Amino acid sequence: MRKTMADMGNLWEDLRRQARQLENEIDLKLVSFSKLGTNYSSGRDYDSESSPMLNKASSEHMFDTMAMEISQLLARLTEVNDRMVEYTQNISVSSPSAALLHTLQRHRDILQDYSHEFQKTTANITAMREREDLLGSVRRDISAYKNSSGLNRRSDLYLKENEHIRNSERLVDEQISIAIATKENLQSQSKYLNSITHKVNSLANRFPIINSLVQRINIRKRRDSIILGVVIAICFILLILYAFH
Repeated sequence: MRKTMADMGNLWEDLRRQARQLENEIDLKLVSFSKLGTNYSSGRDYDSESSPMLNKASSEHMFDTMAMEISQLLARLTEVNDRMVEYTQNISVSSPSAALLHTLQRHRDILQDYSHEFQKTTANITAMREREDLLGSVRRDISAYKNSSGLNRRSDLYLKENEHIRNSERLVDEQISIAIATKENLQSQSKYLNSITHKVNSLANRFPIINSLVQRINIRKRRDSIILGVVIAICFILLILYAFH
């Protein structure tokens, strides 16, 4: 059975009442949420070692809790608005009145404004948290650097200098090793050449006939070279004389 006009009217009023109640709750939550974003960085001192970490954790927990509550309220308000739209589509009259549509649009505009405000505030607080965390980390690093004693810095310099000396000693050792290896190699080659010379002399002493034959061959080669040189000189002189006659 179709619902009566009275039932439909009561349903509409009930939806409007729920929408107004949720809008009021969301408005109060957004005001508190905005104040939390404005005062988020107050009281946070990273330069002091005694800054209370519990206060920071409490603020972040409050931000997360309030953001979750507002998100849930916005979801409920969205659901109520969808039901109001469905109501305007299912009423028995041919078309909803202008006042009904105006009321529906007003609630939808309020929902959109609250959603945008919530997103903007959430983004601002998130950016502020990230910036504060970054600045806090930088301040802590600077403070730690300032608090580091001069003895530690001198120790670092001594360690670096010691490392340089060790590197230099290692290079010198490498050069000495190369020189020793070269000397040993030359000595080995000298011993090898002396051994070859000794063997050749031994062979020459053992076979005097071969030695004599080699000497004769050398004498004959020198004689042939002299004769050939004399013949070439005579031919050259004859050519010069022939050229000038």
